Amino acid sequence: MITTLHIQAGHQGLHAFTPELKRAVERSGVREGLCTLFIQHTSASLLIQENYDPSAQRDLEQWLNRLVPENDPLYTHTLEGVDDMPAHIKAALTACSLSIPVIDGELALGTWQGVYLWEHRRSADPRKVIVHIGA
Repeated sequence: MITTLHIQAGHQGLHAFTPELKRAVERSGVREGLCTLFIQHTSASLLIQENYDPSAQRDLEQWLNRLVPENDPLYTHTLEGVDDMPAHIKAALTACSLSIPVIDGELALGTWQGVYLWEHRRSADPRKVIVHIGA
């Protein structure tokens, strides 16, 4: 089964969409297989990360923002705003696809793992994540 999830992040940061992904797996009817995700954007990424303590998410965001700052004088791709080139770099450093096993009809995520869209722009239209669930 292939479906598209439209994730409305709206602002920079980590946005959990594990419940929507779990519903897609349930609808697929696949009991044993693989759930593959692919984001169709170059300024956002996908991440599996701790979903219990929000400070872990904040620390990740702050760390990446320090690593890839806005307004770097070396950037030449600046037409779309000061956050655009940093967003492309952040997306290049992270992941555009994920694979998660499906076991007994459920995502085989660990106890404290959640699936996130990492929006690297300050504001953005809804993001499209292609989801393939197969046996």
